[in-house]
Amino acid sequence: MEKIKNYNSLISTGDQLSRKIILDITNKTLEKLDSYERIKSITSLDGNTLHIGERSWDLSKKRNVYLIGAGKACNAMAKAIDEILGEKLTKGIIIVKILEENDIYNKTDVYVGGHPLPNQAGFDACKKILELVDNATSEDLFIAVMSGGSSALMSCPVNGISLEDEIVTTDVILKSGAGIYEVNAIRRHISQMNGGMLAKRIQEKGAELIGFGISDAVGNPPTGDIGIPYKNYASTPIGPDKTTLEDARNVIKKYDVQDRIPQSVVDYLMNAGPDKETPKEFPENTYFLINTLPDSCIYAKEIAEKMGINTIILTSFLEGESKDAGTLFASIAKEVQEYGNPIKAPCIILSSGETTTKILDNSLINGHGGPSQELTASFAISIPNVQGACMLSIDSEGTDGTTPVAGGITDSTSLERAAKEGVDIYSALKTHGTYEALSAIGDEVFTGNTGTNLCDFNIMYIPKKEGK
Repeated sequence: MEKIKNYNSLISTGDQLSRKIILDITNKTLEKLDSYERIKSITSLDGNTLHIGERSWDLSKKRNVYLIGAGKACNAMAKAIDEILGEKLTKGIIIVKILEENDIYNKTDVYVGGHPLPNQAGFDACKKILELVDNATSEDLFIAVMSGGSSALMSCPVNGISLEDEIVTTDVILKSGAGIYEVNAIRRHISQMNGGMLAKRIQEKGAELIGFGISDAVGNPPTGDIGIPYKNYASTPIGPDKTTLEDARNVIKKYDVQDRIPQSVVDYLMNAGPDKETPKEFPENTYFLINTLPDSCIYAKEIAEKMGINTIILTSFLEGESKDAGTLFASIAKEVQEYGNPIKAPCIILSSGETTTKILDNSLINGHGGPSQELTASFAISIPNVQGACMLSIDSEGTDGTTPVAGGITDSTSLERAAKEGVDIYSALKTHGTYEALSAIGDEVFTGNTGTNLCDFNIMYIPKKEGK
């Protein structure tokens, strides 16, 4: 089954050859990243013995086996574990962003949390998970499946901070221009779950924890053998946290948000003592890292080269303002087609990372959108003179910003097609309404849940210039 649900409509408009090349590579890349298949490739149950990679556990020695999880790829991860464990699973509780028709579980309760802003359902699910943990003993085993998005989905603020306070804080920080490390510094230090606080609670009960994770953090190295326990696992609710209380305080000062976030949050962070710091190590836990952010580009490069296309990975550290990145990629496409730098056309240029969109005034918003759609809209504005150049940018888990689509794909015809439909892409960028603009010209990319979550995946194809 193709990961890109509107594949046929996307290749029926614009520069069809360029779009087909990009969409075929993207489809195959997402298939290879699917965590359901990756977990099943290293996990099996033989009688009472659970095998994960090079490790094994005797479940007959466990009183209860619990499955807990959250994240934008949690659906697929939890489904794999739920199926493998069968009747050996005592109970499961997971929090997902989108529940789809094929998300069927045997012994796992599913809650649809809020992302990027927390919601009541996620809060209620966290209370249920904490109830399991608080009643656990040293004879219990927790298997946790976590991916990006868990910080919002697994919402459970510390006492004294309300859910509404957390929602407002998250909204302000996300729109402040802060990077994801800075955003997490705030979120993790006002949570009972995030930044390793859930793992700490399990540890205090003496229960065992096995964690499956997908890392969407910019800077983590590619995965190797995923069956070997990962020693440097960090972040999310089940691992140690690299951010500190001091980091959180610095974010408030740096982005001057102390008057825009609830006073309860400011007071808590500014006055919290060392005992409120997030945990920094869990040497006794066993973690398996299923995918990391650079993997998407590595797999895409392998696929493109098998198709006989020259390919380079430009960077897996892409950050900054989305619309600026779109302009940058357009300028690279011009250089490639005119002068053959840094690679000769026809070629594929890949990148991954996490670009962001700064919105300091909500009154400017007139529509919906997300970073990947803003990137491709900006690319469309700057690329008309580069014949056949095409770029796709998606949030690899399947939803970009506040929209139901994964991102966008634009090419050298997009701006002209928009003008014919009466769509003003310039205005859409200024008012953060790129979803409506791209949808109007058939340039939105729809996947639904993909089974992975490695932040942004960007792929650009530049054909040879006619006559050169």
